[in-house]
Order: sequence, then structure tokens, then C-alpha cells
Amino acid sequence: MAENYSNSKFNIIAFLKKAVAIGASDIHLQVDEHPAIRIDGKITKVDMPLLTENDIAIAYDILLPTHFKGKVNAVFDLDFAYEIRGVSRFRVNLSRQLGKSALVIRTIPYNIKRIVDLMLPESIEQFATLNNGLVLITGPTGSGKSTTIASLIDYVNMNYPKHIITIEDPVEFIFTNKKSIVSQRQVLIDTPSFPDGIKYALRQDPDVIFIGEIRDKETVVAALKAAETGHLVFATIHTNDAIQTVNRIVNMYEPSDRDFVRSQLAQVLRGTVSQKLIPISNGAGRRPACEVLVVTPTVKDFIEKDKLGEIYELVKKGSFNNMITMNASLYRLYEQELITEDVAMSYSDNKNELQQMFRGVFHGTFGPSGK
Repeated sequence: MAENYSNSKFNIIAFLKKAVAIGASDIHLQVDEHPAIRIDGKITKVDMPLLTENDIAIAYDILLPTHFKGKVNAVFDLDFAYEIRGVSRFRVNLSRQLGKSALVIRTIPYNIKRIVDLMLPESIEQFATLNNGLVLITGPTGSGKSTTIASLIDYVNMNYPKHIITIEDPVEFIFTNKKSIVSQRQVLIDTPSFPDGIKYALRQDPDVIFIGEIRDKETVVAALKAAETGHLVFATIHTNDAIQTVNRIVNMYEPSDRDFVRSQLAQVLRGTVSQKLIPISNGAGRRPACEVLVVTPTVKDFIEKDKLGEIYELVKKGSFNNMITMNASLYRLYEQELITEDVAMSYSDNKNELQQMFRGVFHGTFGPSGK
């Protein structure tokens, strides 16, 4: 590892080590700006000198994998992984802003936590026990999707003798083979693209396939085919709830094809988990709030008939099937005195309903009584 900082006062390796030590989730480095870190969802500028173009250039040289070094000047954005052994792995995004270079670096811990340790509903583990179908983990950037998926994959890894294939850009959490065999493939290094990775994964005797992100129609087509052919497929997508997720997938297709894909999705979708990370009141960390949809025969029928509005009503009443709305999850955090009413309201996408829950008018899945 090159660590020649003679031309720079900024030591990227030392900075990353310090960021991990104090619990930063993300690091922001821009030319002519102070270094910044995100802790518990909040960005803080570090009291250090402004970063120069030379500081960032040296950071590039240290962090960039060898196979990317010839490409850095030919691309505008680049994603890759980096590791400081014994400290952490990192997901690095290289970009340019107004012609100046920048880095955004996310820490990826070695330790893969269980669902219960992540403070997520334990019912989510049911998706790891399935033998086939599609499970989608959704939410905005930084909502913990990768961490949840890693926990589900490691649950399979610990409990079942299966072959798990991950297709990622870049590879984030590293899995050690337990009862399962885990094969991890990185886009642009081990496979040209997500669709190609899925296509060839089907020829590699998989039981479980993890798709790092659904970005386009081609990836959806490949994911649905993998789920249809008897595999359990996990994937992430940037949507806020189950209804938006179904709409996003269906609307990737031409109008003439949407009835068909709606029927196809209804047959293979097993559930969705939509999550947000909420800063708790005492300032010590964040807790997840989530919507969990389990695809029952009734939900399947509503997807197929394009009655998506009816699905939310089922989720509200779905405690028997371990379903929960985002508002009910937020309300539970409020009842546990982890967040204030104002914070809960600020993270809700259905503020009128949540306001009714606070007033005791509407009971939702858990209701104001918390039962």
C-alpha cells in the first residue's frame, strides 16, 4: 500500500481509520472544502485545512484499484471498494463537481449483524427461509438496505446448505462460507453488468441470488426470470414503499406489456421491506422504521388486477401476517420514547394518517395502544 504523503498534508488512510473509530457512516472529500463526516445521519465538517486538488489526487492514487487507474480520467463517476485490513471495508464513489474532484466514502463493517441486532422486525427473517421468489428491500440512499440484505444472506449462510451468488457494484459485505457456499461477483470485474451476471448465475447452480440494485428494465427482466425458475432472489431498489415499488417495476415496461409484467410480478413477489433510519431523541444513534409487505393470495390478486391502493389497507390490518406500515413503525418508536412526535411526522409519507394515530382516531397495525 502506497503511503507517500510528502506532497500532501492530508493522510487519507489515517483519516479513514479515525472516521471508523468515531462511528462515521460516510466521509465526504471535496476540493476547496473541509473534510466532512456523517454520524447518526448528520454531516459535520472536520476542523482540518481545506482539501487541495493534490490532496484528492493522492487519495485517488491510494484508493483506486489497479484495474481502474487507467480509466479515472475517462469517466465522470466511478464506484469501487477499498479495504483497510483489520479496520473496515469501504464503498468509494469518485465524482466531479463543477470540474473539481470529489470522493464520497461509505464505511462497511466486517461484522454482519442479525436482524434482531439491527432492531428490525424479526418477521423479516421469514424471507430468508423461502425457497424461491423475489424479495425487494427498498428505501432511500443511506437507509440501511445493504445491511439488511447482508443480514438475510448471512441467515441463509448460517442455516442452510445452499449456493448463494451475489452480484454487486461494488461488492460490499464479505461473507465467509458457513453451511452455504457464497460466491460474490463484482460488476465490471467479474461480470459485465447486472443482467449478464444474473444470466450466467443461472448456469452456476444457485439457490439464492442477490442483485445489488435494480436500475433498469433489463435487470428486472433477468430478476423475474431467475425468480420464476425456482430461485430465491433478493434485490434492492430506490423506492419508499410497496406500492411505489410495484409501480416502479411495472412502469419500466411499455404500456402494452404492463398487464403481463404485473401478472408475472404477482406470481413471484414474496414481499417487500421499505426502511428509513430515524435519529433517536438522545442523539445516540438511529433506529430503523419499516413497512413490511408479505404477499398473500389477496395481495397477489390486487397486484394482478392493478388495485394497488387496496394493498395498503391490507398492510394496515396485516399484523396476523407480520405486516406493518411505516406509520405504525414510526408510532411504535414514539411510544418507546425513542423519537418525538415532530420527528415521526417529519419522516412520514402519510402525515394525515399518522396525525390521526397521535390523536387516537386511527389505530393502524399496532395502534396508539401499542398492541
